[in-house]
Amino acid sequence: MKKLLLSVFALTTYVSVNAQCNELFISEYVEGSGNNKALEIFNPTPNPINLNNQYRLIRYNNGTSAASGEANSQAMINLGSPVIASGQSWVIVIDKRDPAQPCPGNECAVDLALQAKADTFLCPTYAVSYTMYFNGNDALSLQKTINGGATWNYVDIFGMMGDAAMVTGTAWSDAFPYDGSAGAWWTIDQTLVRKPGVLQGVTVNPSPEFIVTTEWDSLPKNTYTGLGQHTCNCPTASVNEIENSVSVTIFPNPVNTDHFNISSTEAIEFVEIYNTIGQQVIHKNGNKTDKGMFVETGNLAKGVYIVKVSFAKNKISVVKLSIQ
Repeated sequence: MKKLLLSVFALTTYVSVNAQCNELFISEYVEGSGNNKALEIFNPTPNPINLNNQYRLIRYNNGTSAASGEANSQAMINLGSPVIASGQSWVIVIDKRDPAQPCPGNECAVDLALQAKADTFLCPTYAVSYTMYFNGNDALSLQKTINGGATWNYVDIFGMMGDAAMVTGTAWSDAFPYDGSAGAWWTIDQTLVRKPGVLQGVTVNPSPEFIVTTEWDSLPKNTYTGLGQHTCNCPTASVNEIENSVSVTIFPNPVNTDHFNISSTEAIEFVEIYNTIGQQVIHKNGNKTDKGMFVETGNLAKGVYIVKVSFAKNKISVVKLSIQ
């Protein structure tokens, strides 16, 4: 069983303790049209991390200082208690899914392609999810407490808190002086992905400037294809980096009913589902002739799971599954 779990989650052993790969960080930032905004949080450590109500996100609106932003309770989101497996990421999106809402508009629905990437949807009320209504001139921080909220430590910082240029500026740019007055804007109408060589978050407010190109790569507006997986040089591997032997499709994914369907290009021998701490929660045998399978999930809690599909000749494919 131990060998199986290691293969499913692709966990490698640290040769030595790597202090740079020991904490969560923001791995992707989506600032798209309308309400198409998302943050991806990545676990670079060799172990699953239960957020256990010890992490929060804060938005520093339009050049707000650290002190002012952190004094505003509306600006904070407690991230709850999801478990992020080693080498896995967790995608946060605002819960605006009503297709009847007109675009543009404050209630405009999130793109279906972005909805499909979400691991969690946050309450759409502005006062509750103020943090996720960020724009290109807002800084963000991911923080952790180890004493029940009496003090908070910076785990990662995006942008620059207290940047006076952002009071009237629109976004940080890719050219000196990086305050948006020169070069191309990068933090608005863009998807930003953390470079693979980034092994930890920024824990000290950038000074004198936030230079976005140091740690981030840019993709076009409303690009969501990379959400849910992240490439990092920390000595741990993502499930998404396993070379799948057979093409497999799960529908729907995320699952919002009591079942899902698997289709593949080869006959399925059996399917196993694991939770994020490595426990097998479902095992279902196939008939070794059908290339599809119906799997009931009514007994599974909401969250992220790993689906391992096995075929003849020791072929396997591994897919990330979200249950809502």
